[in-house]
Amino acid sequence: MSRIGKNPIPIPPQVEVSFDEGERVVRVKGPKGELQRQVRPEVAVEVAEKEVRVVPRKQTVLARALWGTTAAHIRNMIRGVTEGWQKVLEVHGIGYRAEVSGTTLKLSVGYSHPVLVAIPEGLTVTVDKNIITVQGIDKELVGQFAANVRKVRKPEPYKGKGIRYQGEYIRMKEGKKGV
Repeated sequence: MSRIGKNPIPIPPQVEVSFDEGERVVRVKGPKGELQRQVRPEVAVEVAEKEVRVVPRKQTVLARALWGTTAAHIRNMIRGVTEGWQKVLEVHGIGYRAEVSGTTLKLSVGYSHPVLVAIPEGLTVTVDKNIITVQGIDKELVGQFAANVRKVRKPEPYKGKGIRYQGEYIRMKEGKKGV
């Protein structure tokens, strides 16, 4: 039995949650924006006045697996439209820079050319002294964009140069030993 799925999801006062049974879409509307997500037919979503409940339609392995996942997605949507999500990345390395110009993030991270990363619609990206802040209401979109930026130059274990999440610890290796 899903521990996450069986707990009801409280709806804050400024948030509206609706479920369209025909299209199987959950819509969450709040002060920061609106999100919608398709729900698999193996689970049912029940919207009451101040809470949302997710229940499996059958007792199959897939339905039980999707039970907690769907509940977690709805929880994340509610938090996204009220508080929002944020990921912070740090650029480490001599001469490594990041800057935002319009809807692109320009990264100079040791290649012969700057790397341009397109910022998706719905995200706000700011750069302050080589600290990149990604903000948005969709947790999946924020996390995926931050992972794509980090993938441009992953931190390497010898000097620690690269793009890393704030607070991420890089285990440093010992270099070549002199005689």
